[in-house]
Amino acid sequence: MRKCIVLLALVLILPLTALSAAGKAEVKVIKIGINAPLTGSIPKVGEGTKDSAEMWLSDIDKAGGLEVGGKKYKVKLVIEDNESKAASAVKANTKMITQDKVLIIIGPQSSKQAVPAGEVANNYKTPMISPWSTNPKTTLNRPWVFRACFLDPFQGRVIANFVTNQFHYTKAAVLYDIASDYPKGLAEYFKKAWEKLHGPGSVVAYESFTTGDKDFSAQLTAIIHSDAQFLFTPQYYNEVALIVKQAHQLGWNKVITGSDSWGSAELVKLAGKDVYGDFFSTHYAAAGAKGATKVFIDRYKAEYGYVPDDVAALTWDALNLAKTAIQNAGKLTGNIDTDRKNVRDALATIKNFKGITGEMTFTGNGDPIKSAVIVRINDKGQFTFFKQVKP
Repeated sequence: MRKCIVLLALVLILPLTALSAAGKAEVKVIKIGINAPLTGSIPKVGEGTKDSAEMWLSDIDKAGGLEVGGKKYKVKLVIEDNESKAASAVKANTKMITQDKVLIIIGPQSSKQAVPAGEVANNYKTPMISPWSTNPKTTLNRPWVFRACFLDPFQGRVIANFVTNQFHYTKAAVLYDIASDYPKGLAEYFKKAWEKLHGPGSVVAYESFTTGDKDFSAQLTAIIHSDAQFLFTPQYYNEVALIVKQAHQLGWNKVITGSDSWGSAELVKLAGKDVYGDFFSTHYAAAGAKGATKVFIDRYKAEYGYVPDDVAALTWDALNLAKTAIQNAGKLTGNIDTDRKNVRDALATIKNFKGITGEMTFTGNGDPIKSAVIVRINDKGQFTFFKQVKP
């Protein structure tokens, strides 16, 4: 009888021992999640994300792994397609955190996916860096969520100040997607900044549409018939192409300005000469780049056949922020919860990080102190540096 009791005790203890060992198993591979829109409405964003991530991983592999605390670890990218949908981005983050046990997540890019996906990451206490999401909601009250870009309240002021100082205009028009977090938020921030400069009523046309719309003639006609001296449309590249073409067909011949969502390599391909001479705020300018930024651009172009857009460059910076944080954490304990927290804490205190899209400093939260760039699209369709704007 006593022998049976001893055996029963061993049966009960062994699973607990195995569970404990699993919780603190030796780390052999560092898994990094990539949450990207490989399909859906903005596949070029997903392509740039994936290409940049794979180029980054090739450097890690060539170095024999990522060195942390004097030991080298193999790195594996777990890439999930969010299909340019909020629900899919949430599902992707949940899977990568709970099933794949990733240490950190890069992405999503678009705010429409990054805001809900960020909630998942924060709830599961897993560090996440959105390279491109500028909406404040992405990181707001979420200590586990970071970004590699500036915020929309800053970007709204950047455009308002630029147009005022460059053209001395006083009357603005805005066209934006009311159903999408990013353009809706940025349109509101721009309007607030513009009216602070020029007074109530200085945004003389404030027109909206809904995601998926392709005919903007009614809104553009209203804008043309207003007293607006320029148009600001903070939309994604696929929508911008339709908007500028239709605006010119209807007789608009004034300045059109945009935001960092214009910065895709597909914009000029889709819009052609209709965007020549236009301006937008963004994170870096490829034409005329120097130093490490030029090295990245030349290498990327040689490998993939096109000039990397700001999404690709920001993804590169986000991955190197992750790399820096993992190394600064000092060691990997084998306990995924502990390691995630150590990486999060290290990420929150990174100072003077010299990225290819600019220098970044974190002051305890997920929003870096970072400059913006005004880009002009020249008559060759190149994104050329026009002006830098500091916070």
